[in-house]
Amino acid sequence: MLLSMQGITKSFSGVRALSSASLDIAEGEVMALVGQNGAGKSTMIKILTGVYSRDEGTIRFAGQDVSFSSPADSQAHGIATIYQEINLAPQRAVAENIYMSREPKKYGLLDRRAMRDGARKVLKTFNLDIDVERPVGDFSAATRQMVAIARAVIQNARLVIMDEPTSSLDEREVSVLFDTIRTLKAQGVSVCFIGHRLDELYAICDRVTIMRDGHTVAVSTMAEMPKMALVRNMLGKELAAFQAMERAGGSETAQPLRLELDHVGSGVRVRDVSLKVHRGEISGLAGLLGSGRTETARIIFGVDRLKSGRLSMEGGSRNYTEPAGAIEDGIGLVSEDRKVDGIIPDMSIRENMTLALLPRLKKAGIVDRHRQDEIAEKFIKALGVKCASPDQPIKELSGGNQQKVLLARWLCTDPKLLIVDEPTRGIDIGAKAEILKLLRKLADEGLSVLMISSELEELLAAADNVTVLSDGRSVASIPRAELSEEAILSAMAHQVN
Repeated sequence: MLLSMQGITKSFSGVRALSSASLDIAEGEVMALVGQNGAGKSTMIKILTGVYSRDEGTIRFAGQDVSFSSPADSQAHGIATIYQEINLAPQRAVAENIYMSREPKKYGLLDRRAMRDGARKVLKTFNLDIDVERPVGDFSAATRQMVAIARAVIQNARLVIMDEPTSSLDEREVSVLFDTIRTLKAQGVSVCFIGHRLDELYAICDRVTIMRDGHTVAVSTMAEMPKMALVRNMLGKELAAFQAMERAGGSETAQPLRLELDHVGSGVRVRDVSLKVHRGEISGLAGLLGSGRTETARIIFGVDRLKSGRLSMEGGSRNYTEPAGAIEDGIGLVSEDRKVDGIIPDMSIRENMTLALLPRLKKAGIVDRHRQDEIAEKFIKALGVKCASPDQPIKELSGGNQQKVLLARWLCTDPKLLIVDEPTRGIDIGAKAEILKLLRKLADEGLSVLMISSELEELLAAADNVTVLSDGRSVASIPRAELSEEAILSAMAHQVN
């Protein structure tokens, strides 16, 4: 075994990111490493490459116990990492990038001829014939990726880690990359392929390691791991926590259409998405990592531009160029990462809660503090936010209570449509059920909710229908009568390209 990581445990500020996780890669093997956001993949790789130190566990590489102190140290021992954002110097020549930090010398001087010849030779092994004296920034993402791989080969890498290598490539470029991976494999080089597109994993990988919640939950050959089983292992199950929650749902009678996306697209992340959200219903949006769920929400909210298809709100065609237009139309967005895009940690609960409403609370440029206090008190009570007072810094609240404040931020604007992206991520089971019940109550009162979730049990507990995305396309629309775990898993597993 070229690489063996066993019992790897890592905590950050008391929060466990990895718990006795493992990863084994044989020589000349292409190993898929998969899992949803927060599964522990990145932490595992950063421990291997010396970015983080491990709290517990052992790492053996090429027959030796190792503990790399830095990425440069792991690189010197034969491990190369090619990140999604390729780490090259765009203004420097292709040859210079390939030989960076390993430039050939002659009589103590840089041997440019040897560098050019060596660059051409290594690229030729990947069937790539380009001008190695041109700046690498002049070339496509696929070519830049080949240059990064060539640099790994020049450095005599025995293991190449590829992080989401196909995310910005078209179909032809993916084919070229896979040919390159097969060439590496034939040369005895191992590849750790971190990806989410199932068809690609089955096309190029020999085995798969699946991570979830900081644990390694399954290891198998690709041939012995059906797509349905792979998806099921990635998503896991906590359904028992929500079984007591009654999914009353909205009215069975037809309700007015609030939002409709008709073959909407915006670049490679969102290619062809269609969905509908009616008044008083919770529409679920499901899909694996990279399927385009969050990017679809960004288009609806005006963060990203609509480039194809049609978006309509209450029957009127829209093309929001900024969030202000969406907010004016009654759309709110509770983002996926509340710590990065949601809360302002050092500000009070009151200030965080009324942030979206500030333009309406100003008189002659001064915020109406009395009205602000009234709104904060109203929603703290209505949503059951557990806090000392509205003046308490939001960073002191639990995750579940922070999420309630973010919901209140938009509810106080009296929205017609509320988009909630992973509304229960990072909060405990009890708070999860509480948030979902709250969303159900709001829908029953007439609010339209578009709920993005990677947890099947949430969708089954709360959604009236579910649209499944894969690779930026909507591949299934499942009505409430047909909604089941099996139906969602089947749609995720059988992707459409």
